[in-house]
This record gives sequence, structure tokens and C-alpha cells, in this order.
Amino acid sequence: MKRNQLMAMPSTDEPWRIFRIMSEFVDGFDAMSGIGPAVSVFGSARTKPDEPAYLQAVELGKKLAENGFPVVTGGGPGIMEAANKGAFEAGGTSVGLNIVLPYEQKPNPYVNIGLHFDYFFARKVMFVKYAVAVVCFPGGFGTLDELFETLTLIQTERTTPSPLVLFGSEFWGPLVEWTQKGLMEKYKTISPEDMNLFKVTDSIDESIEFIVERYPKAGLLWEQPRRFFKRNP
Repeated sequence: MKRNQLMAMPSTDEPWRIFRIMSEFVDGFDAMSGIGPAVSVFGSARTKPDEPAYLQAVELGKKLAENGFPVVTGGGPGIMEAANKGAFEAGGTSVGLNIVLPYEQKPNPYVNIGLHFDYFFARKVMFVKYAVAVVCFPGGFGTLDELFETLTLIQTERTTPSPLVLFGSEFWGPLVEWTQKGLMEKYKTISPEDMNLFKVTDSIDESIEFIVERYPKAGLLWEQPRRFFKRNP
């Protein structure tokens, strides 16, 4: 048998993979279902503790916790660590959804609820399902992936509309300009109202206000059932 034919053959343990995937969802739902309405914070794992974005993410995490919002991150270093640190030191709920990677991603010490994932897609469900808002700091491919998946779920009404903040106008400005001039105006692949699905800001206080004015009573909000992955009629 030729080598390319061997590579195309499914592994004999492939059907059992579904149970590993199921276990990640079960563990995630079990751990996350009681945290209350949270805010997910995305951003680069490579941001250093002395960089302005790190310090701003610490402040954001602190103020979110003070307003009653659990803070959910990817559980790693950089922006994730900073947001967890702010929430942890403020006495709030600090959640880290760590992904197992061969490099770069190690759990940070500022989480009081921690989960480990092998599958990105299971982890991303947990980011969105329990969040009433999302804040994106500057980041790389992973952050962009999380941002656009969240935007797609909101745009297509597959999840409850949530405040989505892009923090850092210098970083996000060119992407927003390309989205408007390219996707909306030139190619018409999105609608004008899609540009209202997010807010760009350089202010922590403005970010908090944008979230809090939509969810002023975080603790009470969770008593109402939320819709995720809506069923078609």
C-alpha cells in the first residue's frame, strides 16, 4: 500500500475521539453553568507585564469584578493573565479556559476556576455561551479567530446579542476601516448595520459603562434563561 493511501486511512481509535470531545463539553458546562453572567476577555499571550495593554487589562478585570461580572479568559499569559489578575485581586470570579499547546500557553496563577481543553472549538463555546459581553485587546491569529467567530454568532443571531468592545483604536482602527471600506462599501459582503455590532474605544471606563448600561444587575440577569445556538423554527 502506498504511503499516501496509508495517510488517508482513518485511525482505528478515531470513533472514540467523540467521547474525549464530549468530556470537554460536560466538564465545561458543569464548571461554567453556575458562574453567573460573565465577560470574556481576549488578547495576546505575548503582551508583557510592563506594556500599557497589560496594565489596562488588569484595570479592566478589576472594574468588571467590582461590578459583579466574572472574568473569563483563555487562562494563559499576556492579556489573559492581566484580566485574570485584576479580577482575582479584586476578589471576583476569575476563570481560565486553558488550551493545551506545545508552546506559549501555560496557565496563569490568577484563576479560581480553571479548565483545560484539547479542542479549540469546545473552548470557544465556553467563551461565548456564558458571556454577556466580550472585550478584545490587541492580539494575534487566536484573538482574531475568537473575535470573528463571536461577531458571526451575533450577526447570524445564533447567540444573544452582546456588547463587543475592541479595545485599542490604534490596533483595531485599520481592521475596522478595511471592514467598512472593503467588506461593506466595495464588496457588499456585510450590511451597514453590521458595523454597529462592536464598539472601538481606548477607555477602560467607557468599556465598563458600555457593558454595565446594558447589564446593570449582573447577578439578577442570570435568573432569566439565555438563548445560545437558537433552534430554527
